[in-house]
Amino acid sequence: MAEVITMPRLSDTMEEGTVAKWLKQVGDKVEEGDILAEIETDKATMEFESFHQGTLLHIGIQEGEGAPVDSLLAIIGDEGEDFSALLNGASATPAKEEVAETKPAEAAAPASAPVSIPEGVEVVSMPRLSDTMEEGTVASWLKKVGDTVEEGDILAEIETDKATMEFESFYSGTLLYIGIQEGEGAPVDSLLAIIGPAGTDVDAVLSAQSGGGATSAPAAEPTKTEAPAAETSTAAPVASASSDGQRILASPLAKKIASEKGINLADVKGTGDHGRIVKKDVESYQPSQTAAPAPEKAVESAPVAPIALPVGEESIEEVKNSTMRKVIAKRLGESKFSAPHYYLTIEVDMENAKASRSQINNLPDTKVSFNDMVLKACAMALKKHPQVNTSWNGDTTVYKHHVHMGVAVAVDEGLVVPVIKFADQMTLSQLGASVKDLAGRARNKKIKPDEMEGSTFTVSNLGMFGILEFTSIINQPNSAILSVGAIVEKPVVKNGEIVVGSTMKITLACDHRTVDGATGAQFLQTLRAYLENPVTMLA
Repeated sequence: MAEVITMPRLSDTMEEGTVAKWLKQVGDKVEEGDILAEIETDKATMEFESFHQGTLLHIGIQEGEGAPVDSLLAIIGDEGEDFSALLNGASATPAKEEVAETKPAEAAAPASAPVSIPEGVEVVSMPRLSDTMEEGTVASWLKKVGDTVEEGDILAEIETDKATMEFESFYSGTLLYIGIQEGEGAPVDSLLAIIGPAGTDVDAVLSAQSGGGATSAPAAEPTKTEAPAAETSTAAPVASASSDGQRILASPLAKKIASEKGINLADVKGTGDHGRIVKKDVESYQPSQTAAPAPEKAVESAPVAPIALPVGEESIEEVKNSTMRKVIAKRLGESKFSAPHYYLTIEVDMENAKASRSQINNLPDTKVSFNDMVLKACAMALKKHPQVNTSWNGDTTVYKHHVHMGVAVAVDEGLVVPVIKFADQMTLSQLGASVKDLAGRARNKKIKPDEMEGSTFTVSNLGMFGILEFTSIINQPNSAILSVGAIVEKPVVKNGEIVVGSTMKITLACDHRTVDGATGAQFLQTLRAYLENPVTMLA
């Protein structure tokens, strides 16, 4: 008897899946335990094995296509079996029902016909590199059409909503086609590239990928312009990228530095692959000296010019927002305008904290920072005030019995929030090591997406920049975020006398839907008690 296989729920947060690759085709024999397909979830690409045996009669979701959990994925049964009733039950189209009723053995053929991709050719889609990623932008291609690609090679740098990450190839072959150009964005699962044997008919692959529809011919056009690039000299990519006067091969970091310094990238000579401009090219760039005399000639030719008259040229530059920057704006806007924020600020006496830190750091192989002490104090205070460790969920409030501490880290492209899992169970030195590791890998684009997920509370520290006091926007779905200022020496009153003391201001931003003012104030009192008496955090 035929069995309907539905799109499985392969993770707790998965709502839909995408078939990355079918390992069985219609008509193939399937044994229990055989791998049917590779399915992209919201967290990873996973192998999906069959729990039934028989013949694969029907494929309901083609490669590269996505569908909600429980959608019709495939049908397995006896060879030649009539499965039209199952298609009817799964709301199949009338065309499929009619063919199945007349000749079941031939009904399977149309299901596999659109996916006539030649053997050895792999279609690479825009990957989902974070749980919230909806689209990605290709920051730079590290391979060009015609290049040989080995499994594990870095194909491109892709800007997600959280970071710019290196995307490596899972296949070996020749890069035949690039579907998304540098600086362009596209939704997850869009056609990113095609890899396969050299000389493959790319038009046929594109036609098969689009199901043989009328859109296949226009889609194939980019290959006609890109194919010669692989055969020309290494200067060709630069010329093609810059032909319109605007496209220049440069790394995202080089573009950012150039923008900050007001340098025109067209004047910079690139030393990277194919003339690509990299960080060191921008940093070592010296403006041409020949441009200087121009203003002098203009002044000399002027009959009379007031000495104090400002002379110059108005200049602006419009820089396209990165995917990360757009998502940061979207998320913070949603948080600020959906969650009713309010702010509580207290001042903490840090004399004991300074003395304790000095003693701790005198121990062999031990190094803790004031930020580590703040994180530890927050983790312990959250266990005493669980109302602050919550999320608003419409009709319910979700209490988190675990403490996953988010730590705001500035990177070149914006802001990321690595998460220290179970922070309340860590020692000061363990917290310090975790923060150093996660922050370092975040800045080097080596952090994994799941290491930036699941925070229950967030800390943002600008004290190292000399900021005395500030407020932050809540990192939803958290209910609160702590803003930490600098430790300053100033006159304070102790025992009726004015003496020099060390203080630090901290500000708690709260979501009033979950955390009332009194609750936030009690949390800050507990936090201050831990920081002013660090020995209590070591008990």
